[in-house]
Amino acid sequence: MKLYNTLSKQKEEFKPLSGNEVRMYSCGPTVYMFAHIGNLRAYIFADILRRVLKFNGYDIKHVMNITDVGHLRSDADEGEDKMIKSAREQKKTPWEIAEYYTEVFLDDTKKLNIERPEIICKATEHIPEMIEFVEGLVEKGYGYEINDGIYYDISKFNEYGKLSGVTLEDQLAGARVEVNDEKRNPSDFALWKKAEKEHIMQWASPWGQGYPGWHIECSAMSRKYLGEQFDIHTGGVDHIPIHHENEIAQSQGLIGKQPVMYWAHGEFLLVDGGKMSKSLGNTYTVAQLEERGFDPLAFRLFTFNAHYRSKLNFTWESLKSAQNSLENIRQGIIAHLNGNESIDENEIQELKQEFVDAISDDLNIPNAMAVVWKIIKEPRKSKQFRELLIDFDKVLALELDKVAEKKEEELPAKVLELMDQRQEARANKDWKRSDEIRDKIKELGYVIEDAAQGAKVKKL
Repeated sequence: MKLYNTLSKQKEEFKPLSGNEVRMYSCGPTVYMFAHIGNLRAYIFADILRRVLKFNGYDIKHVMNITDVGHLRSDADEGEDKMIKSAREQKKTPWEIAEYYTEVFLDDTKKLNIERPEIICKATEHIPEMIEFVEGLVEKGYGYEINDGIYYDISKFNEYGKLSGVTLEDQLAGARVEVNDEKRNPSDFALWKKAEKEHIMQWASPWGQGYPGWHIECSAMSRKYLGEQFDIHTGGVDHIPIHHENEIAQSQGLIGKQPVMYWAHGEFLLVDGGKMSKSLGNTYTVAQLEERGFDPLAFRLFTFNAHYRSKLNFTWESLKSAQNSLENIRQGIIAHLNGNESIDENEIQELKQEFVDAISDDLNIPNAMAVVWKIIKEPRKSKQFRELLIDFDKVLALELDKVAEKKEEELPAKVLELMDQRQEARANKDWKRSDEIRDKIKELGYVIEDAAQGAKVKKL
């Protein structure tokens, strides 16, 4: 199995540090707001990675953090705490905000059939580990204290920038405006922030009341659960230049050796060809997809249109196409279930090997899906093909094993045409038109049942 390593900038043969076990860490959400589908693409990628590893026979120990003590508005330790800002706007405590959005996030991942990591750890439950980590960095000369907190001196770590390619000299030149003249270098980052009395989330520390810097959370929790060195760290490409660069500096500064063997990053999801972000107001949630009548698994399938290291453009039309494709796959499963052709076992093994080769080549899911479509479109209908697709679904996770085993009645062309029109009306939130079409379908002797998996039609 080969995996692209952001650290080496090339695909490498994957070899775990210890036997058959893969220890893996994923940067989880900051739970101050709903996760949008751009955020969720990163978790689908991490899910595919762990499923491919399991498909190839590895055992997984996967850790994901929940950032429930908000980091500041920017990675540069500037601005207002996101958790506290959200709490004030919603007239709730930061803990209530964190609990609510954590549950929503986990519910969204369930709808997308994303496997739950073996360990989910909350930042607020690991403050002692973070304080111990910061103390260690101060003792080793990497951390220093100023009026508003403890900072990491990046000039002491001569490998800073090895993940992103930005040199230490570039960082020390001070590309950002220096907002704190006590810092030794403009790009030094906070390990621990001293809290003002009115700051809601704060804990006792050797440096007085305060709260952790964002980057220290992942370093401390990954070390606790996965050890000083582990196999894979995942996240979005936006984490590379600051968050993950700082994680490396912290962890390697403390333990004196490379903490992570393989860094894997997923690319951005665009919307209508441009950037998707909360600040631009052009994000969508899983709930909003469902409101428009889409199955969350159609979005999962949609993400398979591009390699995880390639940008992917989201439009409602492309999601509609994915929903149609999902239904075609389901119908293909049913067709093969009812088939009686006997297929040579060598042919089955060749198709499986083609699928395995694709997923094992840096998770090339688009190529893997080409094998799926080859089987779906196969004119010979065979239960062997169905079983093969069910096997592939251990990676794809489209719940193909739940597809009804009873062959659906063929629907008249007019009903199918009206179904397409109704789907379009619902996508446009034209509920009146949707109801009118439903009544027309009823006049033809069929009734529509709307469900999370999409609309189903049954004869009256």
